[in-house]
Amino acid sequence: MFENFTFDFLMQRMLQRVQSFDSAIDTSEGSVIYNSLAACAWELAENYIDMDTILNMAFADTAPRDELIRIVQEYGLEPKPATKAILKGEFNIDIPLMSRFSLGALSYISIEKISTGTYKMECEIAGAEANTNLGPLTSIEFIEGLETASLTELLIPGLDEEGTEAFRERFRNYMKNPSQDGNLTQYEQWANEYPGVGRSKIFPLWNGGNTVKVAITNTDYLPAGSTLISEFQEYIDPGIEGKGNGAAPIGSKVTVTGGTQKNISVSGNVILAEGYTSTEGVYEAIKEYLASITFLKNSVSYMRLGSTILDCPSIADTNNLVINGGVVDIVLNGDEIPVLTSLNLVVTG
Repeated sequence: MFENFTFDFLMQRMLQRVQSFDSAIDTSEGSVIYNSLAACAWELAENYIDMDTILNMAFADTAPRDELIRIVQEYGLEPKPATKAILKGEFNIDIPLMSRFSLGALSYISIEKISTGTYKMECEIAGAEANTNLGPLTSIEFIEGLETASLTELLIPGLDEEGTEAFRERFRNYMKNPSQDGNLTQYEQWANEYPGVGRSKIFPLWNGGNTVKVAITNTDYLPAGSTLISEFQEYIDPGIEGKGNGAAPIGSKVTVTGGTQKNISVSGNVILAEGYTSTEGVYEAIKEYLASITFLKNSVSYMRLGSTILDCPSIADTNNLVINGGVVDIVLNGDEIPVLTSLNLVVTG
């Protein structure tokens, strides 16, 4: 809005104003009038820069993080905080709760017994770093009889603090689609804001009147695990009773599922780009594409997937591309979640 109010623009306008009063006044560079106005124009230009910055801070679509948080707090929303990962720990004996272990640079604490020798282990540091940290544990405290200890499975992913642009986009969606009175948008909000949930899909009246099914993914947009499903079920409608003991209103019987995995296999021939010796980055790119459409699109696009492969720097060309044995879009029904289970690309050049 104020980007045109530069030093040169202001200086020219002020000099013209002086000359409009008396054209005989010396306004050349170095004159008393010029030097006096130059100092003023410089300060004014700085003020206009500050005004432009302040103006951007006042609107959610341009505000920096701190100001964005203050704006959005007026609507009752805040960035999702970082959460701690919970993993499955397996031991040769039962261990005391609150026992501490380490793996690499991270430490874990036993918070709940699952079964004999199996516990929920919570990372002591919030964030996503622990999500892939599996392997043998080292006991920080002496536990008599302990011989083996390891983290074997991620139960609930840890999350980093919500990023600025993700928070901004969530606020935009909140304003465009108000959630209230148990409408579909509110069910989506309950699910998508729950720690560990990546995305959700709501199925009203899925099993008759007053029933709702909520299918959820984890933060990698893969089918949610049993622990996350049970914890979110307890949060939204304990026991699927519709008694209003959770977030859902009275009379609404909510069933939480982790979605149904739809296996996606991809094969074909590729020609590598110059300087590459492998199909580097293709697997990750396809996974990212599938994650981007989970619960948002009703099919895996044959053309879009092919384009995803061609967009990889390591690939110069592709042919004979086949998805699930065919050359057509793969339909996603209901709560199906596309998961890449097989990738076989033959390098032909």
